[in-house]
Amino acid sequence: MSHSLEQHDIVTRLNSHQLTFIKLLAGKVVSADVDARSCTFNFCVPLDFCHSGNVVQGGFVSAMLDAAMSHAVFACDTTVERLSSLEITTRYESVTRGESPLTVTGWVRRMTKTIAFLEADIKSESGEVLAIAHSVAKIGRKA
Repeated sequence: MSHSLEQHDIVTRLNSHQLTFIKLLAGKVVSADVDARSCTFNFCVPLDFCHSGNVVQGGFVSAMLDAAMSHAVFACDTTVERLSSLEITTRYESVTRGESPLTVTGWVRRMTKTIAFLEADIKSESGEVLAIAHSVAKIGRKA
């Protein structure tokens, strides 16, 4: 199987199990790279999830980062069945705006049989880093 076809299959698989909150935030997996152990989403958060006009509420910023990190795990290891966050740290670098194209990428930095160490960022359409997250997650594997 060609590398680009394999990536297309992974993206299709990840989007086929899309959770409701990802749909509500207008998110979609656009790429997955097994070699880089990464997954990238595009989001365009509706104003319904904003305050002060078009500022995305911080919990939704963390949710987008968490989604990209967890999807990176599922993209690169098909034996993972469940993933539970043990800790997530989010650093807000700038304002994340609603109704604006966002690119959210998550990476697996290290993974053992039971624990994953993850990282993600959100970038604006111009490439500005808006938020960064680090996470430790417990892995549940298929029997």
